[in-house]
Amino acid sequence: MVTEPVLQPALNVDAVSYAYGKVRALDQVSFAVPPARFAVLLGLNGAGKSTLFSLITHLYAAQGGSITIHGAEVAKAPGRALAQLGVVFQSRALDVDLTLRQNLIYHAALHGIGGKEAETRACSLLIRVGLEAQIDARVATLSGGQVRRVEIARSLLHRPRLLLLDEPTVGLDVKARADILAHVRVLVAEEGVSVLWATHLFDEISADDHIIALHRGRVVADGAPNAIAARFGATTLQEAFVRATREMAEATP
Repeated sequence: MVTEPVLQPALNVDAVSYAYGKVRALDQVSFAVPPARFAVLLGLNGAGKSTLFSLITHLYAAQGGSITIHGAEVAKAPGRALAQLGVVFQSRALDVDLTLRQNLIYHAALHGIGGKEAETRACSLLIRVGLEAQIDARVATLSGGQVRRVEIARSLLHRPRLLLLDEPTVGLDVKARADILAHVRVLVAEEGVSVLWATHLFDEISADDHIIALHRGRVVADGAPNAIAARFGATTLQEAFVRATREMAEATP
């Protein structure tokens, strides 16, 4: 009998905890992002999403548990783990006085990509995000949505297998938000990139997404939207989230 190979998760977070002094930001957080899937880290402000991203990207060291990216543990093999990771942080990270070309080529150099290869990748990625015509424009001349698309292009220069986006649509208008979501979903469908998209906005979630709901540093739900809704006897994911957080509050001394 031939069995199908078991694919390792793109990201595996196992019993991860972190505290700022006496304030516990994450408490035994565990979940996995399947390969080539769009996963949503759903939580209100203060849920622990940004702290978790800081641990995954090795900006902070986890105080308990482990984080693995495509089989490489962040704490033990950070170089191998982070080489497979692209990140778009909530705060803007481009140099507004440089052109798109200059920003991307500089970032490519940080990954050891130089010369013609850096130029080729930069041009190809700007075509993918629909900004090839602005390649020599200064970042300061772009709209908020365009800046986000450049940051996504920049995060893909070293061809990562997992992409993290921390509240990437904050401050954008409805059309720009929809455009960013569409670009990232195409990456999943066409390139097989795995995505962990952090948000507090329910309208950014699709029925096919994998949801990890985080509240006050704990995972309160994990799975498909319909399955989560059914588990809490709700008709919508938003209603289920409200019930999950209420149950957690009632169970907490």
